[in-house]
Amino acid sequence: MLNTVDGLGGVIGAKYFSRKMEGKPVWVIGPACNNSNTVKKDHKNMQTEGIFSWLDLQAPCSVLYVCFRSQNAILPSQVRELALGLEASEKPFIWVVRRPIGFSTATEDLQAEWFPEGFVERNRKKNQGLLVYKWVPQLEILSHKSTGSFLNHCGWNSVLESLCHGVPIIGWPLTGEQMFNSKMLEDEAGVCMEVARGIMEGNVKCEHIAEVIKMGMEEINKGGEMRRKACEMKVKLEEAIKESEGFKGSSIRAMDEFLNTASNKYSTL
Repeated sequence: MLNTVDGLGGVIGAKYFSRKMEGKPVWVIGPACNNSNTVKKDHKNMQTEGIFSWLDLQAPCSVLYVCFRSQNAILPSQVRELALGLEASEKPFIWVVRRPIGFSTATEDLQAEWFPEGFVERNRKKNQGLLVYKWVPQLEILSHKSTGSFLNHCGWNSVLESLCHGVPIIGWPLTGEQMFNSKMLEDEAGVCMEVARGIMEGNVKCEHIAEVIKMGMEEINKGGEMRRKACEMKVKLEEAIKESEGFKGSSIRAMDEFLNTASNKYSTL
């Protein structure tokens, strides 16, 4: 069973896995994640209350959400370039800061060791963005009306969570299948712009980061087209798992086929 849908690498991926498994059936049953209709709104702690109070003040689709998840890290030099790029883009942002490679933790006490000089103070004065060092309710942030784009590593869970909420992606794949995900999302699905790829000293500069962020978050041209296609993909993802009287989405039908196949196989044993 594959956690995707037709139109998002689903058919190609299913055919590939079927070939690798010598013709055995493969079912496309995604998305296996929540959407904005099922997100639980629970802002009880002070940090999350602050995040959503700040988001509520921003214009619709204006905020860039930046998160590489806890299993992914970039170099200290790349953190500095990303910080300067965010600042130069002049776009409001929420950045979930993870420890750079070579550091054991990510805390406010250590921020001076990897951020550009004066960055934190300038950001605090301008109130351009939020720097967060702990867990954040990602689905709630993605479902917020002010969130306009998601800069991430193109891990498949993050991709689906973003597209389930109609949020286009600015991709920075770091390893493994993330490279293929980013290329497919940009070239085939049209919902992504790649800002960098991999972990290599000097492979990304702040000027380029700022340029891609501005372009990816435009209301027209490239950014507008990405948002339109991301919203179309949101509808596809919703339809795939929709079930109502007389209608079953493609993923529901695929799950039924899987269960029927498994039941028939079991009954012949």
